[in-house]
Amino acid sequence: MRLAVEALEAGYGKAQVLFGVDLEVGKGEIVALLGANGAGKTTLLRVISGLLRPWAGRVLLDGRDLKGLSPAKRARLGLGHVPEGRQLFPLMTVEENLRLGAAFLAPGRDKEGYQRVYALFPRLGERRRQLAGTLSGGEQQMLAIGRALMGFPKILLVDEPSLGLSPRLAEEVLLALKAVAGEGVGVFLVEQNVALSLEVAERAYVLEQGRVVLEGPARVLAQDPRVREAYLSL
Repeated sequence: MRLAVEALEAGYGKAQVLFGVDLEVGKGEIVALLGANGAGKTTLLRVISGLLRPWAGRVLLDGRDLKGLSPAKRARLGLGHVPEGRQLFPLMTVEENLRLGAAFLAPGRDKEGYQRVYALFPRLGERRRQLAGTLSGGEQQMLAIGRALMGFPKILLVDEPSLGLSPRLAEEVLLALKAVAGEGVGVFLVEQNVALSLEVAERAYVLEQGRVVLEGPARVLAQDPRVREAYLSL
């Protein structure tokens, strides 16, 4: 497996949020993480990307233990993180925001990154000289994903990409993530649109109060009565 999380425990101060979390994401696989607000989903992504130090357990990328490595070093090894809320630089252009995602690449490789991102999101290519703050919500989300892709990640962590988007744009963004997975990138997806995320994902985990309580093929979980009642309102 490209990404493996083993017996992970973490929290803030004395408040524990994650309890013995185990999960895996393979090459070219989309794995969804489901759970209510406060279940620990964003905390888990923060631990994986190195923004929060775990209390116990391990995060491995291609079998390498990432313990003690900074977010920047993890990015260099192939971890990309698209945070909730996008966190763009609104007074910088599309291309300048993208360039930040390629800061650690060898000289000249950023050109390959731009070509890749603009092929995936043609609208960004059309607006490459436009300030990020003037883009629509959907375009800003595309830019946040594109910035992470500029680093040529092996694993892409994506936190709530459809937040605040219309159903049409949400579907467009998630289908773009499916195209990214088709290039061999593992995608670990935290998404409030449970129905849509289960459509694009191969597998899924359900997190409740910091613990994985269900896991399996996405199509199976989509029919599970517990998932349907709790997250699909069925």
